[in-house]
Amino acid sequence: MTTAERETETTEVDPTRRVTLKINGKAYKQDVEPRKLLAYAIRDTGLKGTHVGCDSSACGCCVVVLDGDTPVKSCTMFAVQAEGREITTVEGLGQTGALHPLQQAFWDQHGLQCGYCTPGMLMTSYAMLQHHSDPTDQEVREFLGGNLCRCTGYNNIVKAVQQAAQVLRDDKVNQLANAATGGNA
Repeated sequence: MTTAERETETTEVDPTRRVTLKINGKAYKQDVEPRKLLAYAIRDTGLKGTHVGCDSSACGCCVVVLDGDTPVKSCTMFAVQAEGREITTVEGLGQTGALHPLQQAFWDQHGLQCGYCTPGMLMTSYAMLQHHSDPTDQEVREFLGGNLCRCTGYNNIVKAVQQAAQVLRDDKVNQLANAATGGNA
């Protein structure tokens, strides 16, 4: 084999890798370059709720949740690293006509404003509430420290997270009461 043939052979190698991303309970197969970021791979599936604001993990617009309770900034994670993990995006929180309590609370408390940061705020808040069902205002602010919002000054977002936390706690109490009474509570 000549040097020219070796160079030609080298340049013809397909640099992509086939991955299966499990997003919101559905499997998406993609051929991705190893350096493709998870945020862009998610958006390529047609799920456009995950935003890329800064491309440097500073703003938090790209936050998704891995394996049910771990928030990650998908603009600094490679898609190949997410293979085999359960990815939840903002589209996986609720449905049309059946919003997740966080989505409803953001609506009720006017935490949406321009909405660009909202998916990341929702997903970070969702992950926090998986670990801490009764956070203080200060704890909410600290947990959201990696998410930037230029519109609200965070007050309405903190109110929304507190409202959602209360709704989720009430739902859990009602479920326990129904289980104890056989649904006759």
